[in-house]
Amino acid sequence: MRVMGIDLTSRPTRKKPIVCMHCMLEKRVLRADRLEQWTEFDQFELALQRPGPWIAGIDFPFGQSRKFIENIGWPSTWPEYVAHAGSLGREGFRDALDSYRRERSFGDKEHRRATDIAASSISPQKLYGVPVGLMFLEGAPRLLQSGVAIPVLCMGDPARIVVEAYPGILARHIVGRDGYKNDSVRKQTEKQYQVRGSLLDRILGGEIEARYGLQVEAPRSLAEDPSADQLDALLCAVQAAWAFTMREHGYGAPRDTDPLEGWIADPNLCQTTGR
Repeated sequence: MRVMGIDLTSRPTRKKPIVCMHCMLEKRVLRADRLEQWTEFDQFELALQRPGPWIAGIDFPFGQSRKFIENIGWPSTWPEYVAHAGSLGREGFRDALDSYRRERSFGDKEHRRATDIAASSISPQKLYGVPVGLMFLEGAPRLLQSGVAIPVLCMGDPARIVVEAYPGILARHIVGRDGYKNDSVRKQTEKQYQVRGSLLDRILGGEIEARYGLQVEAPRSLAEDPSADQLDALLCAVQAAWAFTMREHGYGAPRDTDPLEGWIADPNLCQTTGR
């Protein structure tokens, strides 16, 4: 089975491209094959249209919280509210989220999905710092338009499956909260390099096999990228491959997954969220 792990950015450039790790899953062995780097969203869109069968794990929030969707009055299904968000454009989306925050009290301005709480990830409404809200805006409408199938969220081509990935969960499972990356050159350290090397070595050494049911083969040179985009793309591929092994069980989605919010594909979340 072909597997892609994709580390998305809300504004791809030569310095910060979208990174895709292509892998092959044979039985329970996931082998890294090659890297692609896309400096334009057009290239990402073309990749989503490639004929299947394949599965991809992509690092960005596919949905918004039910509380936000219901409070703001957007449509009540994932395809409809994603299409609505996309129709607003970048400026309109920012204005809608900024206006929503202004009208609400402190501590109740940005909401997390159930899967975000389980994963200790930030709200998909976030526009500043790590702008995952903009990643949602750039990513989710393109998934909808591509016709891929997203378990729980959207019917589509069953030969092109996409699941939400979040490499931070897998990394924390191995190295805890130790930082392993930074996009700012000034903040890149030898300690981060050591953590990346340890993380990759332990994955290749079989440490995730008990939890993810996979053996992983990949070049150790992935640890050399100080932004860790290449390493994160591999971790996204691991999560996608695990989801594929769980395809007879809803691709690993917890039984109580909200069809408005979606979920992050990772076995470390299953016991937290109900499977």
